[in-house]
Amino acid sequence: MMQDSCQVTVINEQRIAQARAQMPDEAVLVEVAETFKLLGDPTRMKILQALAVTELCVCDLAALLEMTSSAISHQLRLLRARGIVRFRKAGKIVYYTLDDSHVQTLVEVSLCHETEC
Repeated sequence: MMQDSCQVTVINEQRIAQARAQMPDEAVLVEVAETFKLLGDPTRMKILQALAVTELCVCDLAALLEMTSSAISHQLRLLRARGIVRFRKAGKIVYYTLDDSHVQTLVEVSLCHETEC
């Protein structure tokens, strides 16, 4: 049977130094982890997938996901606070879209990881 951990303790200082040199600051890692926590909710992922296709208003998202506008608004507030989505007003309607191409890439890569596209 194959073991999934070392059977002896051997420290490779060169590899440790290489990894340490590329390690982002702790604060950056905390922010990234917070973003992934936010993306870890199926409802928010559905919202992001929909917004990756086209901009939508709260009413559109509520109809698409068969949820209340209030529930969608709550999720969008969380996503907006992290800079994942942004909005624009057009008269009395507020349209949401993904904030930037990085978010689009995160959504696409995550879906490809699970669907082997």
